[in-house]
Amino acid sequence: MKEFELKYGCNPNQKPAKIYMADGSELPVEILNGRPGYINFLDAFNSWQLVKELKEALGMPAAASFKHVSPTSAAVGVPMSETLKKACFVDDIEGLDDSPIATAYARARGTDRMSSFGDWVALSDTCDVVTATILKREVSDGIIAPDYTEEALEILKSKKKGNYNIIKIDPDYVPAAQETKQVFGITFEQGRNDYRINADQLTDIRTVNKDLPEEAKRDLIVALITLKYTQSNSVAYAKDGQAIGVGAGQQSRIHCTRLAGNKADFWHLRQADKVINLPFKDDIARTTRDNTIDVYLGDEYEDVLADGVWETLFTEKPQPFTREEQRAYLDTVTGVSLGSDAFFPFGDNIERAKKSGVSYIAEPGGSVRDDQVIETCDKYDMVTVFTGMRLFHH
Repeated sequence: MKEFELKYGCNPNQKPAKIYMADGSELPVEILNGRPGYINFLDAFNSWQLVKELKEALGMPAAASFKHVSPTSAAVGVPMSETLKKACFVDDIEGLDDSPIATAYARARGTDRMSSFGDWVALSDTCDVVTATILKREVSDGIIAPDYTEEALEILKSKKKGNYNIIKIDPDYVPAAQETKQVFGITFEQGRNDYRINADQLTDIRTVNKDLPEEAKRDLIVALITLKYTQSNSVAYAKDGQAIGVGAGQQSRIHCTRLAGNKADFWHLRQADKVINLPFKDDIARTTRDNTIDVYLGDEYEDVLADGVWETLFTEKPQPFTREEQRAYLDTVTGVSLGSDAFFPFGDNIERAKKSGVSYIAEPGGSVRDDQVIETCDKYDMVTVFTGMRLFHH
């Protein structure tokens, strides 16, 4: 297939639209089901690069959940605790512990379930039955993977009344070194960002504390590769092999840090007993549970605990999870890793990161206030690495 005609571009009025290879060669993908659109392909090709690089950097199966050309999360196949399985709504999935690729997707999808509603999925490895079983019951637009087992493919083809978008990509495809795009009829050309992120970029430690364990290196690599395919400015928190909070597309870096930190906090709080044991009625849909938990953890928690409302959701009225209780829970969190796609200009980013349990940081460095930032890190005994490489993505 040398080109594929799209229904329309980013919006219905943007016609005609298609994808093709500029040199006239065959596209490196097969469309096994559905009819992916313009934004679907943007998500597919960005997310595939992310998981492919994670697999190459860490040697572990990787998965990503994408929305609007940025990851809600990415993860590698680190085994999940029973509590995390419950928080991610996958505690009933048979065979999960035996499928690293399914575990990676369960982590990625479970990180920010509100944002992952209607996501695009990317897998570094063959999609198996366990992964397809997770996907079958989630609201999702499509998937890209290097291959699918026969049974997994049949499960996925049954989604969306048979219209679920399924793309198979050639894992050996290598893009051209130069890339172009047009804006306002003007062509831009640049070298493709083929900068490789691995442990070699984590040696320039600038803080007094220089103890960077292997698990933290793994998580910093997850954060940095995630940022490489996140709309800038961007910041990512990571823990246990997954990005637990991604802040994308903000004009101010502190806003990125706050946004990603709030998402990371919610990820931790979802695993608290008060949330895990919320007495939902059996017939409450998964999406309604997600929305309810989000409100329950937020400032408008009374919206779901008010008389006449809680009765429609729960078998009994839950007690509020007060701000004080949440803060006390989050104060026990440590060992979180934080990556930034460009330097931190002020120490306020570090102050905010501390509130979300950050112990390890990777950023390019190069600010005129690097000394102030490092001084703040030292105040909290953090380990901070300068990578020397900016990771802007637009």
